[in-house]
Amino acid sequence: MSKLAVDLAGVSKKYQDKVVVDGLSFTVAKGECFGLLGPNGAGKSTITRMVLGMAAPDAGKITVLGMPVPTRARLARAGVGVVPQFDNLDHEFTVRENLLVFGRYFGMSTYKIEAAIPALLEFARLESKADTRVSALSGGMKRRLTLARALINDPQLLVMDEPTTGLDPHARHLIWERLRLLLAQGKTIILTSHFMEEAERLCDRLCVLDGGRIIAEGRPHALIDEQIGCPVLEIYGGNPHELRALISPYSQRIEVSGETIFCYAPDPEQVHKQLRGRAGLRLLQRPPNLEDVFLRLTGRDMEK
Repeated sequence: MSKLAVDLAGVSKKYQDKVVVDGLSFTVAKGECFGLLGPNGAGKSTITRMVLGMAAPDAGKITVLGMPVPTRARLARAGVGVVPQFDNLDHEFTVRENLLVFGRYFGMSTYKIEAAIPALLEFARLESKADTRVSALSGGMKRRLTLARALINDPQLLVMDEPTTGLDPHARHLIWERLRLLLAQGKTIILTSHFMEEAERLCDRLCVLDGGRIIAEGRPHALIDEQIGCPVLEIYGGNPHELRALISPYSQRIEVSGETIFCYAPDPEQVHKQLRGRAGLRLLQRPPNLEDVFLRLTGRDMEK
């Protein structure tokens, strides 16, 4: 029995004359969280659409839960749960009714759905909201309901498109807690995200996409060590070109993005010394992160 939940081999897709996925290959092991990161237009949404069988590749092969997609996409989707980027709940129905209706899309009996609902409500921390109309829920509650709805068929694989976009920090952390619980239960997750912290916290492995191609792949902290490997100083204020010349001898690499200088310095104290006494400067020293990896690989910021 295959240990892979998803296998893409040489997959390409173009719309009209534009190539949006270019010879992509990656695998997702059962039980892991695999991240797809990249700016808008990098190909993330097209990849997830093809994995779900909603779009056919122009070249290459896709296997999901042991079945070829899109030829057997309907059977594959029986074991897949989807959390879309934007909630598409029925706002006139109650929380319970949303779960009941969605379960019927999978051919589940009313008895089986009703039996599953209490555990799903508990998982989403919505036990007290079962008979509340969705229109009366907060944004975080709606997002948790969308996640619970995706679990109605007890899927092996979850495909999640930016699951915490638009949520406040408390709601975001609650979603992360729920996702870690699912991973502990052996679920497989494909996660697209613009939040680098989210990817660092949740993903076992990830790939950074740009122009439909993978430009980096691996474990988050391994990628950070490999691509950056030293503290980062963010410098605000002053003339970026003048400051760049001043600190360049003490820097491994320097990037300028807008009015911010990103200085990658093995010995940040030497950079601090060069900038002491300069009026109007603000400095932030921090560990390297995935946004630094992306900036180094592509020369531009993540688009949010």
